[in-house]
Amino acid sequence: MLRPAILAIAVMLLPVPSSADERSSGLDQACPETLDFRIRGLASDEIVDLCASYRGKVVLIVNTASKCGYTYQYEGLEELYRQYRDRGLVVLGFPSNDFGGQEPGSEQKVQKFCRLTYSVQFPMFAKTRIRPPSSDPLYRKLGDLAGEYPAWNFHKYLLDRDGRLVGSFGSRVEPRSRQLVGSIESLL
Repeated sequence: MLRPAILAIAVMLLPVPSSADERSSGLDQACPETLDFRIRGLASDEIVDLCASYRGKVVLIVNTASKCGYTYQYEGLEELYRQYRDRGLVVLGFPSNDFGGQEPGSEQKVQKFCRLTYSVQFPMFAKTRIRPPSSDPLYRKLGDLAGEYPAWNFHKYLLDRDGRLVGSFGSRVEPRSRQLVGSIESLL
């Protein structure tokens, strides 16, 4: 009879984290709803668990297209990624053919274009439907949370390290703009 009493006392003496900051790894927390998706990589059979791969990072999610007036933004997005990745930023690209048929090629062609034309190294994912009502689940979640869906290619959603949506930036907001860079730097 003494053993259960000793066990009960020992359990009561175990330290219990009192805040998220005191938790050792954060892995015991539920995945943020903005990252709770498994998505296939671009031109790949690999399935990426966004939560496992990007939890704890500042995440910039962008719908892209290779034949758009904003396609040059790939260069600025890659610059952001290279400049801030060691501080915790990741840029995630989601090619889409939803706006003006500006991403008509195969995923292999999209990948080749991005790498050869803009030296894109940030993670890119399978072609994605952006526009409601047929939005893919990730974009449905982001659009609902932001209260706005992308109106065109190169719309940017910014998530903080806890996966909270903290910004929605239209296509005209350049990757190197003060507005976007300031928002990113405040989160790093």
